[in-house]
Amino acid sequence: MKQDAYPMHRAPRCSAKSKRTGLPCRSPAVRGWAVCRMHGAGGGANPGKAHPNYQHGERSRESAAIRAFVNALAREGRDTSQRLTDD
Repeated sequence: MKQDAYPMHRAPRCSAKSKRTGLPCRSPAVRGWAVCRMHGAGGGANPGKAHPNYQHGERSRESAAIRAFVNALAREGRDTSQRLTDD
């Protein structure tokens, strides 16, 4: 019997490597992923409010972007007032 007689034999392989031996994982990769089910394909929780442990959103990406913008405005205001008082 030939090695690739079945479609499962022609499936792309997992791209994960062993830390100990350096050999690649030989399991078939999950469709749409580069790794097999053992190495994290389809894993992970939903982001934001859909996450089961979501509490308040204080550290969300959107809040971080708003804080960064406000800090940049405050910094610009301080620099401007400093330049005006130095003259």
